[in-house]
Amino acid sequence: MKLQSKIIVYVAIIGLFVMMVGIFWHASLDNPKLEQVEIKLVNVTVKDVNNIENTAKLEITFLVKNPSEKTFTVPTITYKLYADGKLLGTGLYSTADISMTGRALIIKGAEIPLKHLFILKQSNVDSEMYQAILNGNITNFTTEGVITTETTWSSIEKEFKSST
Repeated sequence: MKLQSKIIVYVAIIGLFVMMVGIFWHASLDNPKLEQVEIKLVNVTVKDVNNIENTAKLEITFLVKNPSEKTFTVPTITYKLYADGKLLGTGLYSTADISMTGRALIIKGAEIPLKHLFILKQSNVDSEMYQAILNGNITNFTTEGVITTETTWSSIEKEFKSST
């Protein structure tokens, strides 16, 4: 192989590497804007009670706010749900199986409510707590978890904690 052919191959490899670094750098420019996402637990309501299976469906409503200039989507929110300081279980809001163009766009200044059904099993909590939830006698619901936000080029995970 001639020296000139080797040089062309090396230059092409270096050019490809520089292009990949440029794409990665460009994608990371969105991260500080994505980290500005705000999430707040606004409501927990009992939607349905199944006395045969001893379960209750709780509707969890998160309010997601975008204070930045960058439009993004929320593919997942993983969280733990507490009632008056006692762990009820974990939940996962997910639109990851929906293409990015089909998800709710959270534009500059928007506050979007995202709802998720949480299945509470009576066997996971003591019977007094279960009845208090069904009767609406809980004074404070708390969530802590991780929200994932993404744009076309970038994705970040941010921890949160919120109470009603």
